[in-house]
Amino acid sequence: MATNKIGLNDKKVVALVDQLNDLLANYQVHYQKLRGCHWNVRGNDFFTLHVKFEELYNNAQLTIDELAERVLTLGKSPYSTFKSYVEVAQIKEIQTEGLAPAQMVDAVLQDYKTLIDLEREIIENASENANDEGTADMITGFMKFQEKTSWMLRAYNGNK
Repeated sequence: MATNKIGLNDKKVVALVDQLNDLLANYQVHYQKLRGCHWNVRGNDFFTLHVKFEELYNNAQLTIDELAERVLTLGKSPYSTFKSYVEVAQIKEIQTEGLAPAQMVDAVLQDYKTLIDLEREIIENASENANDEGTADMITGFMKFQEKTSWMLRAYNGNK
């Protein structure tokens, strides 16, 4: 059995790296959407959401770096072009200019749903197939943040 530098089975890691790169691509599109929301929010919610979107894109930026570095730790290369991000990502770009604040929050909530779904799949594969508890633990941390933030954003928008 061929192993990588941290003792994981190379063949089992390949599928996991593909999933991590897909998640990385989704985070990159999500990050840019958050930047657009931050720049383009208007109205009575400006002061609250301008700061919140900045907090969220800063978190996304750190997450992107952790994902890319995990791919490198696993001995592979992370996606690094906007073309690959947009081609691979399930999360789609949107025009944030002119969106109502509630629509921006809904767009972020939809992104979080997509990210959480992808993360659950990665956790399952990392734990059950690749025996990679390091990746599973890292992704669990991302997911916990998104679950809590989703609850808060739903409450902000008056959703349950």
